[in-house]
Amino acid sequence: MGKRLPCSGIGGQAVLEGIMMRNKNRYSVAVRTGDKDIDCKVGQRKDISEKTFLARIPFVRGIFKLIDSLVLGIRALTYSSQFVEEEELEPDKFEGWLNRKFGERAEKIIIAFTIVVSLILAIALFMILPLFIADLMERHISWVTKQTVPVIEGVLKVIIFIVYLMLTALIKDIRRTYMYHGAEHKCINCVETGHALNVENVRRSSRFHKRCGTSFLFVIILISIIIFLLVRPETIWLRYLIRILLLPVIAGLSYEFIRYAGSKDNLFVTICSKPGLWMQRITTREPTNDMIEVAIEATEAVFDWEAYLEKNGIEVEGRVRPRPQAKPRSYVRPTPHDLPQRDSNTGSGFNWKF
Repeated sequence: MGKRLPCSGIGGQAVLEGIMMRNKNRYSVAVRTGDKDIDCKVGQRKDISEKTFLARIPFVRGIFKLIDSLVLGIRALTYSSQFVEEEELEPDKFEGWLNRKFGERAEKIIIAFTIVVSLILAIALFMILPLFIADLMERHISWVTKQTVPVIEGVLKVIIFIVYLMLTALIKDIRRTYMYHGAEHKCINCVETGHALNVENVRRSSRFHKRCGTSFLFVIILISIIIFLLVRPETIWLRYLIRILLLPVIAGLSYEFIRYAGSKDNLFVTICSKPGLWMQRITTREPTNDMIEVAIEATEAVFDWEAYLEKNGIEVEGRVRPRPQAKPRSYVRPTPHDLPQRDSNTGSGFNWKF
């Protein structure tokens, strides 16, 4: 859809029946409500990088960016969950105890607990399990040697990751989230290829983008394969420990590559980005028009795309909307009457990435 403009700096993720978009310290969460309106919350957030100089050092900042994304993503998901058309459930005993014990701090504790559990499960599934299987194969299969264990481990990592994504795509609710994921990418690609942000242009845009969480996770796996082909301790327990200790290094290298790939467009970046883009064929789907409307609302709440296009020498023919004013913290935009109705059989959506 045309030559690519410089990186816009915006990014986001799918949430329950909606999109979270972020531009610098501002973020928005736009959700399709049960009565077909779009509820949009706009907020401000300070990253860890603004609190410590360590989070601004290249090859170190990646792990802090990952934590920031996890925190904001879980908060956006929590906000969007209140609009899902399901019977309200009473808080369980543990949640009730947290609310009574810690009050307003309970949400932060729950988010921290969720992040810790998510990281533990991810390390166990994509780092520890492949090595464990490869070690078992070395002990019980004659042709598997110490030299081939790292190769087998690497192949298993890729297989487990792909199978995991394919299994999630079989779940009805997650398939709908993948459609919102596609709408998010399409919005960003639309403005970064120099087009006005409307449903028609977004619909024609690509659903694949280099700055994607799927690509980031896959790059982490690929870089970990390369590192552990070179770093091969003889002691068994040290093999497992070093995979945990080197995770910040791997995350840092992966973040720098994704950051570079998102701002450059050359042959090297194109080739190296292909595997991550292939994975997005699983984690993104073509969205419906009402999903695109939600993505546009989330984008416009934090990003002046008209100013972005004009800054890059593209004249916007006719203002399709007035120059954006400061958005209230939360507002509802009525849905146009001609939008298609949601199919209740397609599910409510679920944010899987982190």
